[in-house]
Amino acid sequence: MKKKIVVVTFIVGLILLADQLVKIYVKTNFSPGESYPLIGDWFIASYIENQGMAFGTSFGSEMWHKLALSIFRIVAISGLIYYWIKQLKKGARLEFLIAVGFVFAGATGNLIDSMFYDFAFAYDPCMQFNYLEGSGNFVECYFGETETKHQGFLFGNVVDMFKFQASWPSWVPWLGDGPVFPAIWNIADFAITSGVILIFIRQKKYFPKEKKAVPSGDQA
Repeated sequence: MKKKIVVVTFIVGLILLADQLVKIYVKTNFSPGESYPLIGDWFIASYIENQGMAFGTSFGSEMWHKLALSIFRIVAISGLIYYWIKQLKKGARLEFLIAVGFVFAGATGNLIDSMFYDFAFAYDPCMQFNYLEGSGNFVECYFGETETKHQGFLFGNVVDMFKFQASWPSWVPWLGDGPVFPAIWNIADFAITSGVILIFIRQKKYFPKEKKAVPSGDQA
């Protein structure tokens, strides 16, 4: 049991460290919207911030929308911790505990952004990523009055940076010439997705069905 705890804790810590180091580097060295090629022209690093969920999915413009999302993340992370401990006590496979750890690390990585980034970095309400129509929070910027997101604990943006620029071949039905994966993402998003996919494709190994005992009278 101790070995499993050490291994998963190390992996979770490594994911969180990598996620935050990359985000801090991009936030302090890239200009908004600035891009750099990572692998050829098809995989790039491009600095954006999103106010919603994984892969830049939006959630709403009102104050309670963002607060509800952040609180949901806290509740979900707490539930994952409880579930992970319960599975550990049941003797779950190390691979499964690692997969759950991936999801936990990813969710925690994005939550850290929302909790602390408005305080850790200089906040510019006029920056394009902080614009939020319908928020009711008006500020005066150099281009005129605009609406900006609410600022503070649990209201910070999530930093994203990785993007695939590959397109499907023109002969592929319905998808031809369209982007292979249009969303922009970070290490935390990748960890969540990897953990969920691993659990899905390996569920038979993680949750083996117990064989029913055959009554002695039915045996030949």
